[in-house]
Amino acid sequence: MTRTRDQDACPSALQVHQAADGALVRVRLPGGMISAAQLGALATVATEVGSGALELTSRGSVQLRGVTDPAVVADAVAAAGLLPSASHERARNIVASPLSGRVGGLADVRPWVGALDTAIQRAPTLAELPGRFWFGLDDGRGDVSGLRADAGLEALPGGDVALLLAGVDTGVRLAPDTAITALVTIAERFAEIRGNRWRVTELDDIEPLLAGFTRTAPAGRVAPATAVAAVGWLTQTDERITLGAAVPLGVLPARTAEFLAAIEAPMVITPWRSVLVCDLEEGVADLSLRVLAPQGLVFDQDSPWLSVSACVGSPGCSRSLADVRGDAIEAVETGVPAGRRHYVGCERACGSPVDGEVLVATPDGYRPRNRP
Repeated sequence: MTRTRDQDACPSALQVHQAADGALVRVRLPGGMISAAQLGALATVATEVGSGALELTSRGSVQLRGVTDPAVVADAVAAAGLLPSASHERARNIVASPLSGRVGGLADVRPWVGALDTAIQRAPTLAELPGRFWFGLDDGRGDVSGLRADAGLEALPGGDVALLLAGVDTGVRLAPDTAITALVTIAERFAEIRGNRWRVTELDDIEPLLAGFTRTAPAGRVAPATAVAAVGWLTQTDERITLGAAVPLGVLPARTAEFLAAIEAPMVITPWRSVLVCDLEEGVADLSLRVLAPQGLVFDQDSPWLSVSACVGSPGCSRSLADVRGDAIEAVETGVPAGRRHYVGCERACGSPVDGEVLVATPDGYRPRNRP
């Protein structure tokens, strides 16, 4: 792939993107973790100087669109404790198994998230990582590995950790206490050799990234993309409850975010554009479900909303040839075919999932991506 510039234009809380509908701000949430107070702060600023909604991304981040005063948003994000490093903000792309430590999995990777985030901020060279480079931390269930992060870890039976590059097992096995250092080393090497490449998959040879690491297992296993949003009533290991709520097309109205924040529980934004409300007593969970369901959140595992997504489309993006969100809504309302489908307004195909069918808008309707 030939690039015309060394750095991508991914937005952040400080580096905004000027979209057709106004400034776009992206707030990165390592591991998707966010407190009730922090979500409430984002809802407030989205109402005051934004579109009145939050957008959940495929990397577990939150976006604000139509921002009229980016400085106000930056101040609010910093005051909420969501901007610990101005220099490394775009490099803090960490996706982790959302239910880790609460439901299933082989290891609790939540401590890994904090350790990796701290290590990224302490590495000067990682401030120059492209905004599209991201890290994956999989607790052994295979959900995040299937998303194929540039550099990832996957917990294995027995306690070892597999090192993955672009979702492919390198054959390198690590002890948990050395795994975070290994990820930072990989990222630093990528920053040194990447030229104008933004992703590991764009390198001609990944071996320089693995210099000094020893392969002790077969390499080449590709992590399957099989995970979907976990929704509904989820009983945790400690018998408390997590409520999983899918957000149709990832658009969370600020008012609904305020209802979520009012529960005053820890939350996780997932890469499947859903929200987990965690650590609830059963009575609180029952009441919360009754309040949230009428807000348009999806708690049904069989809902078609779990398999339909879209880029922003028109009028938010000047490149788009269609109102793809409107078309996706119409597809769900009229009976969307079985299978994963992602609607996009142009060939850039922003937000496309690893699996499923990507439908690209044309002047004459939609066509599957990579077909004439």
